[in-house]
Amino acid sequence: MSKKLAIFGCGYLGSELARQALELSWYVSAVTRNADTAVSLNDAGVHKVVAADLDDESWIGEIDSTQDFVVNCVGAASADLNGYLKSYVDGQDTVVKWARDGEVGTYVFTSSTSVYPQTGRRLVDETASSDGVSEKGGLLLAAEQLGFSSGEGIRRSFILRLAGLYGPGRHLFLDSVRNGEAQAGDGDRILNLIHRDDAVSAILAVLHAGEQNIGRIYNVSDGNHSSRAEIASWLAGKLGVDAPSFNDSEDSNASNRKISNDRIRDELNWVPDYPSFREGFNSILES
Repeated sequence: MSKKLAIFGCGYLGSELARQALELSWYVSAVTRNADTAVSLNDAGVHKVVAADLDDESWIGEIDSTQDFVVNCVGAASADLNGYLKSYVDGQDTVVKWARDGEVGTYVFTSSTSVYPQTGRRLVDETASSDGVSEKGGLLLAAEQLGFSSGEGIRRSFILRLAGLYGPGRHLFLDSVRNGEAQAGDGDRILNLIHRDDAVSAILAVLHAGEQNIGRIYNVSDGNHSSRAEIASWLAGKLGVDAPSFNDSEDSNASNRKISNDRIRDELNWVPDYPSFREGFNSILES
């Protein structure tokens, strides 16, 4: 029997997840706030598509609440605190409410490594403290707790803390180097990244996790700990342009840490296809 997957906040990441799930012959439902994305999902063959904000309860009756898998990969509605509150906290609360009336086998929420405030280039794993995190990071932590404390209706929950997401159609850092734009901030700051396709493979690895795994937090990063200046210099060389300058304008307390992906590697045998920015950006440049 075909597996059933519901994807909430089905945008850049969710659309690729939907495509791969359809290739597995799963029955896929999706909620997206973007009308153009809704059209694309329909054209791709997604079985049920609803265009709505995640915190808008109007979609609840449209999506079957009995699912093998549910992935909430919503992005912030806007870059300010209200956008984070709307999409992550209120959106998560609405999804959890929806799930109580059905049965969900595995629930995944894609959070962010921005919940780690550490500085000094320290190596950070899932046990690291979030004391001193930014207000936006605090809202993500609140959304994580809602997902973990869902209880009724959801058998097990996972949190995937994604590093900076990039890939086909999303490569602002590459574009800024190509355009010769000066870079704000500290060039020595570590830039933790994850290619879109590797983020999808991590989601699928969690969905297929053994029954003994009743729910975990996993960092999803390529594990390469290069500085922004190193990445910019390499990109400039590939593009045949001058390397950008950095103005060191960032707060000295800005997070600067190396995200460890050891847990998901060790427990789920997940390995990124793009283990560093070099392979990831090369695939973009070659396409």
